[in-house]
Amino acid sequence: MSKAQQLKAITKRIQSLPTLPQVVQKLTTMVESPDVTAKDIGRLLNSDQVLSAKVLKLVNSPFYGFPGRISSISHSIILLGFNVIKGVVLSASVFDLMEQSMVGLWEHSLGSAVVSGTIGRHLGLSEPEEISTGALLHDIGKVLVRVSLSDDYEKIKSVVLSKGCSFRDAELEVLGVDHAEIGSWLAEEWGLPERLAIPISFHHEPETAVKFKDRVAVVHIADSIVRAFGVGSGGDAFVSRISPQAWELVGMDRVDLPLLMKKIYSDLEEVDNYQL
Repeated sequence: MSKAQQLKAITKRIQSLPTLPQVVQKLTTMVESPDVTAKDIGRLLNSDQVLSAKVLKLVNSPFYGFPGRISSISHSIILLGFNVIKGVVLSASVFDLMEQSMVGLWEHSLGSAVVSGTIGRHLGLSEPEEISTGALLHDIGKVLVRVSLSDDYEKIKSVVLSKGCSFRDAELEVLGVDHAEIGSWLAEEWGLPERLAIPISFHHEPETAVKFKDRVAVVHIADSIVRAFGVGSGGDAFVSRISPQAWELVGMDRVDLPLLMKKIYSDLEEVDNYQL
């Protein structure tokens, strides 16, 4: 059975996607319209006070490099753009589930977002905020398995413990596909733009990405660095090997690495015990 067939079989067993508020579904439609303005989206988000407060908290966090400077939803949309705001809203909604039942993954995802933004800004890459959002969502496939395929999730954890293997290898054994494949499908279902979906799909194999290679490489590198720093948990104790191609692609071999690592450490300290 091919990976595509295995994924199709898994999706048929999924009872439901992680629940998203109605405002998120409306937002997904609105951002695709060329006639929609920042004021329109601001009005929609402000209609949900809890969600708008979470969005403001996220955009003022260290992930996006504007700590304490964004005072309104409209301001955040103008600074970050529609696609970043869409990713932030999705993150704020779905990570409610993670905070309750997957605290380690929540912390790992936040750490990856921070490190991706720090690296992106340090390297002078375009749209580091959007790279952060891709990193924030990179393990979303694990959330779907935990929420909608809970028996399989427990089997995966058992395989990790009994065989001492990585969470990804255990996923492949139990499901036939990994969380990156599942996350890719989920990103498609949610209508995420390619700039966010591709880092989710290829963060373990950045050299195979055809588009947005620099973004994928940064998310891949950040994922490993966060594991090395011991922030949160990706489901196992392994620190993934960084792809040499990804490292060279974004020019990490030419940076002042001790200086960058000092900055990363400082930024990670800021999000210690961060609660959405």
